[in-house]
Amino acid sequence: MDRTTLSAYDTAAAAFAQDWHDQPPPSDLHAIVDSFFVQGTVADIGCGSGREVAWLAANGFPAQGFDASDGLLAEARRRYPQLSFRHAELPDMDGIAPASFDNVLCETVIMHLEHAAIAPSVRRLLDIAKPGGVLYLSWRVTPDADLRDKQGRLYAAFDAGLVRAELAVAQSLLDEQVVSASSGKTIHRMVVRKAG
Repeated sequence: MDRTTLSAYDTAAAAFAQDWHDQPPPSDLHAIVDSFFVQGTVADIGCGSGREVAWLAANGFPAQGFDASDGLLAEARRRYPQLSFRHAELPDMDGIAPASFDNVLCETVIMHLEHAAIAPSVRRLLDIAKPGGVLYLSWRVTPDADLRDKQGRLYAAFDAGLVRAELAVAQSLLDEQVVSASSGKTIHRMVVRKAG
């Protein structure tokens, strides 16, 4: 992950966690999970404060959360001590074996990566899904040029074709640009099924 972005999350983890928990529930994301995920385990890559890991676990999907920010992981463990959260950083995600999870969820994370890390991160996200498993991937859309918000977080501008090219080996189930029900921001999201 971009180091300035990671530092922002570590420094203000409690404030970010509270902001996310104060947002409306992501009912659109939950509907996608219900529609496309297969029964089984879920890896939430970039789990932040653990909100979606908790929702997944409460709705029949045994889930593990992974994040690059130790500050956010501390918030997740404090809020949900009964759930599992581990450190892992895109693109390598050391310690996660290939074909480990039935489903992989990566919600608005890859736009925080430097351009050179985006394609290998998408490949690795698909890699950790089991054959026949499902990957949900979304990112916040930044038109024209990269930008940083007032906290210093990077929002990389890139074409969706970059992600499509890396996921071309999988079956496309959903590919759309929408306004998130939770954040109110424009996001692009894709759902694919890994070849069995």
